[in-house]
Amino acid sequence: MKFVRKILFHRIIFLFVSILVQLLVLIAIILKFNEYFVFFYGASILISMVAVLGIINNHINPAYKIAWIIPILLFPILGGTFYIFFGGKKLGKGARDKMISIENKTRKVLVSQESVLEEIESQNKVAANQSRYLQDYGHFPPYRKTISKYFPSGELKFEKLKEELRRAEHYIFLEYFIIEEGEMWNSILDILIEKASEGVDVRVIYDDVGCLFTLPYGYDAKLEELGIKCCVFNPLIPILSPMINNRDHRKITIIDGHTGFTGGANLADEYINKVEKHGHWKDSAIMIKGEAVWSMTVMFLSMWDYLREIEENLEEFKYDNNLLEYNSKNTDGYIQPFADSPLDDETVGEIVYLNLINKARKYVYITTPYLIINNEMVTALSSAAKGGVDIRIITPHCADKWYVHAVTRSYYRILIKSGVKIYEYLPGFIHSKNYISDDDYGVVGTINMDYRSLYLHFECGVWMHNCSTIMEVKEDFLNTLKVCKEITMEDFEDIKWYRSLGSSVLRLFSPLM
Repeated sequence: MKFVRKILFHRIIFLFVSILVQLLVLIAIILKFNEYFVFFYGASILISMVAVLGIINNHINPAYKIAWIIPILLFPILGGTFYIFFGGKKLGKGARDKMISIENKTRKVLVSQESVLEEIESQNKVAANQSRYLQDYGHFPPYRKTISKYFPSGELKFEKLKEELRRAEHYIFLEYFIIEEGEMWNSILDILIEKASEGVDVRVIYDDVGCLFTLPYGYDAKLEELGIKCCVFNPLIPILSPMINNRDHRKITIIDGHTGFTGGANLADEYINKVEKHGHWKDSAIMIKGEAVWSMTVMFLSMWDYLREIEENLEEFKYDNNLLEYNSKNTDGYIQPFADSPLDDETVGEIVYLNLINKARKYVYITTPYLIINNEMVTALSSAAKGGVDIRIITPHCADKWYVHAVTRSYYRILIKSGVKIYEYLPGFIHSKNYISDDDYGVVGTINMDYRSLYLHFECGVWMHNCSTIMEVKEDFLNTLKVCKEITMEDFEDIKWYRSLGSSVLRLFSPLM
């Protein structure tokens, strides 16, 4: 263990020192040209102007544009340079072209479900419109023959996950933002090793930044030695680059093509409260069985093919759902897993959320660890609340990052004034990413309400319509409210002016949070 920690420590130090040296070189260059300040100032202004023009002409969400343009204009000397190094939204052109090529291939195997859409439309035109958006622009179709089960905690998901993993016969696919050695991961790893020895195709993808402090360098090679195929997403390199922005924030488990899991919980002990970092950790997950798992399987395989630079016949991984032990009588409603990628101009996760809010007639209940939202989202929430829709949002009381929490709280006042009800989860940190509305629609997934999740990360979720699972999510929300504190306008009366000013300054850097 000491050796592992030593390797991890050295890697972090190396990365830190390398980036620090590059920053010092930039500062040295600035100081070198101090005697030519007028020329340097002019060049800096020019760079910032070019950066602003580039942002304006870029096909990205206007809110993300504004979030970058404001700090660049406020700090013109270094703003443009800072954007060049940290503001890029996409991977390099070569990597982007490769990923887009793979995504185009996967779209061919995700066949449009027009008959299912027509069935939804015959019952609910609004639901059909939301579902069609995901099929036509997200390229993920709706499914009928699928059952779902909601887990209101990471602990419950963990137990069911182990149970399903032990049943695997053909393949196990895991794709997670964070994996950390401990009771949770080690228990899962034991099962994976056993299954790999039986000939089951076991594959793991983890994000390098997400696991920077939780796994030792070269952990993928260790898994390969154990018979587990492994890929690391977007390995961190000691060079200032906007490519660091794009992370794989998904949490996916797929078993034999018929069972899938996703939600907020990663594979680390805090997600099952075996260790305490920010009080009690409240998370959630969803399991689906049936036809809809095919979309999740394709999500994983598209990422796998990109990382391994291989081309597989995806159809070989498709499960014959007629072999499942249940039939259509056990299913209810419609299930539509979907993914969101930063490589295109379609902000699928954001639009799914906005559709739920804008189409709501009775209520919208939201749980999110972060509330760093743009004007469009603020307007949608405020307008719905002003129109009589019961909008309730639960956020954490205990912060995992103080500066992010400060920005989250900075949005409370404007929302509460509009009639939105804000609650904080008193026992600790709530990490669930759940949306439900009108007992009719729901989303459980990995997508936070912040800039990084909505615009920069690879994400996923499960959209539901007319499913009994939606009522399970609602029950969990109402139970969680019992241990929450409602935030009122009185809570803002004693806030010091310098705290408000600090939050306003931090909001300038919201695209980085």
